[in-house]
Amino acid sequence: MSAERTLLIIKPDAVAKNAIGAILSRLEAEGFVIRELRKLQLSQDQARQFYAVHKERPFYGELVAFMTSGPAVPTVLERDNAVAHLRQFIGATDSTKAAPGTIRAEFGTDVQCNAVHASDSPENAVGEIRFFFG
Repeated sequence: MSAERTLLIIKPDAVAKNAIGAILSRLEAEGFVIRELRKLQLSQDQARQFYAVHKERPFYGELVAFMTSGPAVPTVLERDNAVAHLRQFIGATDSTKAAPGTIRAEFGTDVQCNAVHASDSPENAVGEIRFFFG
């Protein structure tokens, strides 16, 4: 496998807990290389656009409100098999069901306040990286 890039967003709940450094440190220790990162406040329009795939879902409005509630940290990560490895490393979407030792088990609290977003496929990673980093 050659190096692959993926997007991770440290969500507002984890930023509010001052967990940025701890999460980035865990990622680096796991072999991810941080290629780009920025701290930003998503606008309503940006959050609606980024999560448009969920717009028909009942939680869409809450998700947009949550993702605009404070700063977030989009980060481009690289390593072999980055997308699949990161998905496994962060744990289940619902933090209460995430395996011990995963990012979401350690830093999340529930299905929405789950500390991080990660791209779910190499194709989506390309588009999501472009969304934040051009």
